Amino acid sequence: MKEINNLDTQLFLYLNGKHNAFFDPIMYWASDKLFWLPFYIFIVVIIIREYKKRSFYVLLAIGLLITLCDQTASNLIKNTVKRLRPSHEPSLQKLIHLSQAGKGGEYGFISSHSANAFGLATFLILLLPKKYNWLKILLVLWAVLVAYSRIYNGVHYPTDVFVAMLLGIFYGFLVKYLLVKTKSFKE
Repeated sequence: MKEINNLDTQLFLYLNGKHNAFFDPIMYWASDKLFWLPFYIFIVVIIIREYKKRSFYVLLAIGLLITLCDQTASNLIKNTVKRLRPSHEPSLQKLIHLSQAGKGGEYGFISSHSANAFGLATFLILLLPKKYNWLKILLVLWAVLVAYSRIYNGVHYPTDVFVAMLLGIFYGFLVKYLLVKTKSFKE
């Protein structure tokens, strides 16, 4: 386990060390949930247009999905594992680049931003018809950008992000499966 942590730290320092004045504001905003509000509204409009009366069930499923991803990552796993974020690790304090967003909470394993982004992207990729393939590509790029920004901004190790991605993908599949099995959604 110590070897994995060392590798994780080295990869984190390498990726976090690739900051520059051009990408600093981009990565700061990529991690900001409110920044993406127009994107989320756009997605809601597409869902309503595509699913009409059934869009209520899709939006309800998204609410369940985000709750599962966020609560599993933020409350269950972070509070059980209690792994310090790199931004709170005393031995790394002088080695890392932090964005203007600051250090974040004390614990970082796993990234709820990454879990939420990959959960939503997976769910929508599985749900939306082929005519939205362009949006599916955007969703993957968006989820990767959000996840990478967490490392870039100095608040998550790569494993924090990777495990969160897997969790989000799992919940995305699960909630999509539950939605299509719902009798009310089929009608």
